[in-house]
Amino acid sequence: MSFKIYTKTGDKGETSLFGGKRLPKSHLRIEAYGTVDELNAFMGLLRDATEEDETVRDWIKEIQDLLFSLGAALAMEPGAASIIPGVEELHIEALERRMDAMDETLPPLKNFILPGGHPTVSFCHIARCVCRRAERLVVGLALEEEVDERIVRYLNRLSDFLFMLARKLSRDLGAEEIIWAPAKTSGT
Repeated sequence: MSFKIYTKTGDKGETSLFGGKRLPKSHLRIEAYGTVDELNAFMGLLRDATEEDETVRDWIKEIQDLLFSLGAALAMEPGAASIIPGVEELHIEALERRMDAMDETLPPLKNFILPGGHPTVSFCHIARCVCRRAERLVVGLALEEEVDERIVRYLNRLSDFLFMLARKLSRDLGAEEIIWAPAKTSGT
């Protein structure tokens, strides 16, 4: 039996959660897990751009696997039991350990840093920004419906991790960290 990618069930602007409940595609829950999916796609781009660093590629693959599970958890009806493993404390702690290890090897941060310096670093910053958006959407959803608080904590920590990873990648690639300088007024 062949599986078709199109079902035509969303042609009127609705989609189904795992469990069958239908929601408009503009619903905050759909926005939240759709943005997690977008983040996962950017993480794939970042993984492809870090082909020389197996450790970073392994970290990103691990994050992608967890983001897929996290998105599936958000695609379930609130309160539904899940057979998909979710975010655990150990996932949050792993990000913290990795950030601490990166921080020990980087110069102290004394200024705000602008995204850029190398395409791979820029991909990392884009992923960080999408992660922050996903976090905001999940926080908004949690104000309306039940959401595992570890999802919010993981996304918060992941965006911090991506900032640190961007700094590490800048150093590893020999790229200059671009320091923010306030815009000067022309006086006119």
